[in-house]
Amino acid sequence: MNFTIEATTLVPGLQARIDGKTKPPGSLGELERLALQIGMIQQSLTPDLGQPRLLVFAGDHGAALAGVSAYPQEVTWQMVENFLAGGAAINVFARHNGLQLQVVDAGVAHDFGARSGLIDAKIASGTCNYLVQPAMSHAQRDQALARGAAIVDGLADQGCRVIAFGEMGIGNTASAALLTHQLTGTPLSDCVGRGTGLDDAGLARKRELLAQAASRAHLPPDADALDVLAEFGGFEIAMLSGAMLAAAARRMVLLIDGFIVTAALLVAARHAPAVRDYCVFCHRSAEAGHQAQLRTLAAEPLLDLGLRLGEGTGAALAWPLVRAAAAFVNEMASFASAGVSEQL
Repeated sequence: MNFTIEATTLVPGLQARIDGKTKPPGSLGELERLALQIGMIQQSLTPDLGQPRLLVFAGDHGAALAGVSAYPQEVTWQMVENFLAGGAAINVFARHNGLQLQVVDAGVAHDFGARSGLIDAKIASGTCNYLVQPAMSHAQRDQALARGAAIVDGLADQGCRVIAFGEMGIGNTASAALLTHQLTGTPLSDCVGRGTGLDDAGLARKRELLAQAASRAHLPPDADALDVLAEFGGFEIAMLSGAMLAAAARRMVLLIDGFIVTAALLVAARHAPAVRDYCVFCHRSAEAGHQAQLRTLAAEPLLDLGLRLGEGTGAALAWPLVRAAAAFVNEMASFASAGVSEQL
């Protein structure tokens, strides 16, 4: 997985262009910071957010059968069907905010057949149970990374400039908790949350099972991120990581959703730190481990709505703010063009 991802650099004249709009300097707050970031990503004074896509990567986890989730594993494929029928929260938000949604079968334990809106990139029908063995082989991991990258490269070739990332997979908050623990050094108990709605007893069992998994793998603190991914990841998480790396290499704007998507970003950022420059952190998840992820990535999200649904919902809700940041740079009058006097 070789990607050339350059750290973003300031575009000459971009800050002056932002400051020269008919407003007091800095009065649009975080939108100004966001506009500067988008311009730096694209190396442009006129940001272009054309053909945005929202990709929801779906996969099953062997550990889900051991009881790490409040829901049975078949909910993964049932929710994919819901996505394809247009009935999920992410469908509603994507429709209303002008995001074209595609679902990627990264490794769901179900045969969907050829379907409109579904990209078949299946590695296998779910990962292995990481309580007793690594979730995936290194070959499967590399295949998932490559398929995620290929999907994004294809979209970039079609003119897509923005990718929003979402996921679906029963048990994937447990996988994300293990990845977060290993890649941030945060105590495992601080990374484990209620996921799809575990009660106190279920949460205690989830923590116990994940402690067993961590003990079984017995990885050193400085373990390679891709080795950590193979031990605990899901095929949807691995595919997300590859997609993010490819998107940054193509100078796309990456809209980062919540806990599971950010776990995939932790892997990608350990592999290629400059990917962080291309990321817009869309919301602060109510899932416990997301705080550790954001601290590690020095990230400040746009929204804090108490969301913990996943699916890319936080990214879809933040998308109008991203559009607004680019729009004011491109469309707002300057003091000079409007004939408005600047401050003394």
